[in-house]
Amino acid sequence: MSDFDLENILGELLQREPIFHRRAFGTSRDELEAMTAEDFFEIGASGRIYRRDFVIANLLERYKQPERHDWPCRDFSIRRLAENLYLLNYTLDEPGRTTLRTTIWQSSGGSWKIVFHQGTIAG
Repeated sequence: MSDFDLENILGELLQREPIFHRRAFGTSRDELEAMTAEDFFEIGASGRIYRRDFVIANLLERYKQPERHDWPCRDFSIRRLAENLYLLNYTLDEPGRTTLRTTIWQSSGGSWKIVFHQGTIAG
């Protein structure tokens, strides 16, 4: 894979991060299920593990309200882990805290699926 290809993939994924806050990619149960792997889970900044069904249920409630802010991200890096599997790291500046984020993305049939996500409060 060339650096050019990796940069193009990074460009596609930048539009989707931070995950679940870019409503243009979907806010319905079907859309959220389509964008997450069946075994998706995340580790929150609290250290708790959240499974796919729990995350989707919470997102459906959150989407009833407008976004609270624009979720500014910076310092993106990407690494290819395997064919069609990519690790994306970045910093998210939230009101009152900064978190380091990691998302594992899988390219599947011309679309992207989230396999794993973690947020860690920056010290």
